[in-house]
This record gives sequence, structure tokens and C-alpha cells, in this order.
Amino acid sequence: MALPAIEAVGLCKRYGARKALDGVSLTVAEGEILALLGPNGAGKTTFLEILEGLRLADEGRARVLGEDPATPRGRRRVQERIGVSLQSTSLFDTLTVAETLELFAALYPRRESAADLMARMGIADRARVRVGELSGGQRQRVVLALALVNRPDLVFLDEPTTGLDPVARRYVWDSIRDIAERGQTIVLTTHYMEEATRLARHVAIMDCGRIVAEGTPEGIVSALGLGVRVRVEAPGLTLAGEAVGVRSAVAGDDGWRIEADRAEPVVEWVFAQAREQGVDIRRLEVERATLEDAFVHLTGRDLA
Repeated sequence: MALPAIEAVGLCKRYGARKALDGVSLTVAEGEILALLGPNGAGKTTFLEILEGLRLADEGRARVLGEDPATPRGRRRVQERIGVSLQSTSLFDTLTVAETLELFAALYPRRESAADLMARMGIADRARVRVGELSGGQRQRVVLALALVNRPDLVFLDEPTTGLDPVARRYVWDSIRDIAERGQTIVLTTHYMEEATRLARHVAIMDCGRIVAEGTPEGIVSALGLGVRVRVEAPGLTLAGEAVGVRSAVAGDDGWRIEADRAEPVVEWVFAQAREQGVDIRRLEVERATLEDAFVHLTGRDLA
């Protein structure tokens, strides 16, 4: 049976009187994508720095790729086998893309060729272009390529699409999927809920130094029982009586807004009422709870 890529048990870290981590336990299977979410100050950076061997925990233990990053030997072995892409990375603007990759690859005994990395990231046609002349999306794909120069088994991606336009963001998403399809484990931190939902089947939400929810995006939402929102545009409609699972039904200038456990009984109730009253329904929309709803429910804050 394969060892997990990451196994953290009871990690605690204090800075003076403040607890940055308060008993964090998390397991990440080999080859999966973990999306780590949390508001600023939740403890994400401290947690990742412990896994990367950059910081020591006060309590608890961690194993990364089977090694203990708290020991000198384990730290060295972990750092040889991981790739890290930071949210803000300074590059040499006067070097070409190919020169940049070749420079960084020269630092590692185990390395990918610059040509292969550029092909994987879709920037082969930018090989002789200076980094300072790249678009934001192209530059970010260079940063991703740099995280892969040492053929890592585990890749940490910190806010990889921050500041990118939607088209560039999707190019980066494709690159991340390519990394995962090659069997490399990915830990992704992001402020975009759509990004987490589209890329990861394993999500962990941190707040105040703790993991407050973990699972698939759908599983987290379902476990909280957040239900659905139904919007109905039907001039003259009156909703009377009760329907199974309806939590609230509020009339507004643009129609009814209904909070409910499930959509099906509510839709049937609304249409039955409309038929009885001879009212036409112009529009009916069902909005199911999302990962963002779950995040706000758990933390009381938006990610941004």
C-alpha cells in the first residue's frame, strides 16, 4: 500500500501568545490535488512552511513523501523532491524563457529539460522571448514550469492564478491538470472557489489555525445542509400554506425568494399554487448551495 504524500498529525505552532496552528491533522493521498482554503490569517502559510521544511512545529508531527521535514536529513530529502510556486515570484526579466528554465534546472541533479517543460506548459513558441516581455498568463506558466524543473513528486502552488484574466486562468488550470495526470501530487491554495471546485476532489478549509471542514466540494456542502435558493418571477402569485422543507419564502419587487432543504418539493408547490391562481410563471431559477456558501457559513468571512 502506497504511503500518503502528506500526513500531518496534531500540528501546533505559536507566535508568542497567538496560535497560528491549533492541532492540524490532514492526510493527502499520492497523486491527488488538495485545495487548501482559508481567509487571511487562517494558518495556511505556516502549515505549508512546516510541510516544506521551512519552519518547525511546536507540537505534532508531519511526514512528507515518507520523510520527516523537521529533521536535517528529512528536510533535505523533502526539498529535493518538492516543487514550489509562490504567489509572487521574481524572475530575471532580461533572460529568455529558455535561459530561465535552464538556469534553474542547473541547480538540481534530477531535472527536466527546458524544451520538455516549455512544451508541457504551452510556451514553446516563447522560448527566445525575454521574460519581461511576456503576458501575465505566460509568465505564470513559466513560474509553474520552474516548480517542475527538478521532477518533483509533490508540488505546492500558492495562488497560481491571482491577477490573471479568465482566459489566462484557464490555460493555467489546464497546466495544473496536466501535472496531476502525470501522477504528481498537488497542494493548491487559492482564493477562487471555482478554481478549487474545478481542480480538486479533496478540499480542506482552515480557519483560526484549525481544519474546520474537509472532503469533496459536494460533500462539504451536503454535510452542512445548506439547501437551495429558489427565485420565482410570477406577477400576482401568492404563496399560501406550507411546503415540505421550505425554510422561508419572502416576496420582493422581482418575485419570490425561497430558502429550502431541497428543490423538487418547492418547485412542485410553486407550480401547483400558480395553476390554482391562474398565474403564469415567467421565470423560475434554482440555485444550489456552493462551496463559497459553505466557506462563508464555516468562517463567517468571504475568501477575498
